[in-house]
Amino acid sequence: MRMRWFVAALFFVFVPAALAQPVVKPACDRACLENYMDRYMDAMIAHKVSPDLFHKNCRFTENGVELPLGGEGLWYSMSGKGSYKFYVPDVETQQVAFLGTAREGGAARGAKADPGAKPAQPTTIAVAIRLKIVNGLITEAEQLAIRPEQSLSGPAPASKFPPTAEAVEKMGAPHEIFTQTIPESERMSREELVEVGNYYFAGLQRNDGKGYYPFTDDCVRYENGMLSTKECKKQFESGQLKDIVSRIRDRRFVAVDRERGNVYAFGFFDHLSINWTWQLAEIFKVEKGQIRRIEAIFHRCPYGMNSGWSTYEQGMSEELQSIR
Repeated sequence: MRMRWFVAALFFVFVPAALAQPVVKPACDRACLENYMDRYMDAMIAHKVSPDLFHKNCRFTENGVELPLGGEGLWYSMSGKGSYKFYVPDVETQQVAFLGTAREGGAARGAKADPGAKPAQPTTIAVAIRLKIVNGLITEAEQLAIRPEQSLSGPAPASKFPPTAEAVEKMGAPHEIFTQTIPESERMSREELVEVGNYYFAGLQRNDGKGYYPFTDDCVRYENGMLSTKECKKQFESGQLKDIVSRIRDRRFVAVDRERGNVYAFGFFDHLSINWTWQLAEIFKVEKGQIRRIEAIFHRCPYGMNSGWSTYEQGMSEELQSIR
C-alpha cells in the first residue's frame, strides 16, 4: 500500500513539472534553413526587422563592423535579389551560410519618382552571409557586402578584373560538384570536414612544397567568379606560393553541409609588406578526405581587421575556430 501511495505521489509531482517545460521547436532540416536565408534576404529588401523572424537581441555585422540591425549597411540599400545562390545549410549547428549576389540602390528610399528622369539603376553586389537559428528565430547575422570599387566623386578607375558580382553571376549557378550528395557511408563528421578545409589555409600560408595537401588531382579554385588555380595539388607541391600571404587568421568555419561535403569559412589574408588585408568567404568541397573544388569571394579591408565575432587574440590567431 505504501508503495502505491509513493508512486502516486511521484506522478503528481513530476508529471505536471514535465508538462510545464517550455516547448522547444524542432530543428530545421536543410530546406528549412535555406528558407530562413530567403526570408532574411526578403527582410532586407523590405527594410523590416520582423519579431516573428528575428530575436529581439539579434546581433548583426557587415564587413566586420557591428551595426544596428535593419537600418544600415545593406539593410538600408538592398533593392533586390541577385541570380547566383549558393546555400550551405548546417543542420547540426542550426546555422546556414550563403554565397551569392544582390541588388543595391536604384531609386532612393522614400524619394518620389521624377516622370521625366531616367530611372536610377541598381548596382549588383556579391554577398556572403551566415545566420544562426535558435528556437525559430535568427539570433546572429553576419555578412560581407562586396561592392564595386568607387569614389565619392564617381566610379573608380577601370580595373583589369570585372566586378566580383558581375563575374559571379556569369557562373550561372554553383558547379554541379558542389550539389552532389556524398554516400552516407562515406560522410565525414563536421569536425573532420573542418580540419580538411583548414589544410588549405595552412598549406597556403606555409607553402614550401613539403606540407600536407589533401587535394584531388582535378581540384580547381575560383575566386571572385574567376578561375584562379587550375591544379591545386600541383601548385601547392611546387612551393611557388611561398611568401604570397604573410598570415591567414581568424579562420572561422561557420557552416558545414555534411550531406554534400561543403565547408564554409570566413577569414583574413594579411600581406605584411604592402599593409594589405583581404576579407574573404570560402567554400570547400570535400570528398573522401580531399578537397575537390574551392569557391571564394573577397574584398580589401583595413589591415588587421577583425571579423566582429572574435576576440583580439582569436582574430590574430592562425588557429581554426569551429563556430557552433
